[in-house]
Amino acid sequence: MTESPGLFVIGHGTRDAAGVAEFRRFLTVVQAAVPAVAVGGGFIEFAQPDLDTAVDELVGAGGGQYGVVAVPLVLLGAGHMKDDGPAALARARERHPGVAMAYGRELGVHPTVLALAERRAREAMDDAAAGMHATVLVGRGSTDPDANSDLYKASRLLWDHRGLGLVEPAFVSLAPPGVGDAMERCRRLGATAITVVPYFLFAGVLPDRIDTEARAWATKHPDIDVRVGRHFGPAPELAALVIERYEEARRGDARMNCDCCAYRTPLPGYESRVGQPLVVHRHHHDHPPRHVHSH
Repeated sequence: MTESPGLFVIGHGTRDAAGVAEFRRFLTVVQAAVPAVAVGGGFIEFAQPDLDTAVDELVGAGGGQYGVVAVPLVLLGAGHMKDDGPAALARARERHPGVAMAYGRELGVHPTVLALAERRAREAMDDAAAGMHATVLVGRGSTDPDANSDLYKASRLLWDHRGLGLVEPAFVSLAPPGVGDAMERCRRLGATAITVVPYFLFAGVLPDRIDTEARAWATKHPDIDVRVGRHFGPAPELAALVIERYEEARRGDARMNCDCCAYRTPLPGYESRVGQPLVVHRHHHDHPPRHVHSH
């Protein structure tokens, strides 16, 4: 191992054995991508090891010799990322006062995640009949409005220039609209085919519920071609994103969210903007300049 902090991946946790197995497989994918870094991980709830046990194991195995960087493995930054992760690190600092610990960002609305969601939608709609298509992107749902609003942002970015048809957000718990409500909206807007995509990393109770609710709605609307896509799974590109978040936190690189900036990232339909110099916009009447960004 080089003189690098250990990477501690914070998983949500699930009662579903397949989801736990996918998380563990994901850790091996991350480790293979950074063989010089000690990688560990645990769960906030529902599964073992819990966060306290897992971080102690990482430190005890020597992975904390140069510190620990924790990365919350969540798509949308809700309470688990904002509360449970920092609380676990606070407890770990008390148990290991000589180990420096840092906390990274959630995966967030990132081009890598959007591309994976698009792929899952296309896999499901591969042989759908011609007509007006719509995609329903289904997140976990939260009491945190910030996290819920990010699903709307992700939906809009998937709608724009990707050829997936109308893209509607939905939630499987804690927040409206529900899966059936979003599908009904698509039908009323003229959709003849609907692809439902779980905005979830791993298998679990809630992705299964999405499938059940989507198929129940489809049974009542046999004239609509309904497809249900797969969750994301332990994809290598997600491992690369975790490592990106690790490197940000390790360097102390606090910066604005530029992940989906059209001047940095070739978003579909806006590729020509990448690297363009930004024009300083001015108010009328000789007001001072505004919208000055550095890329």
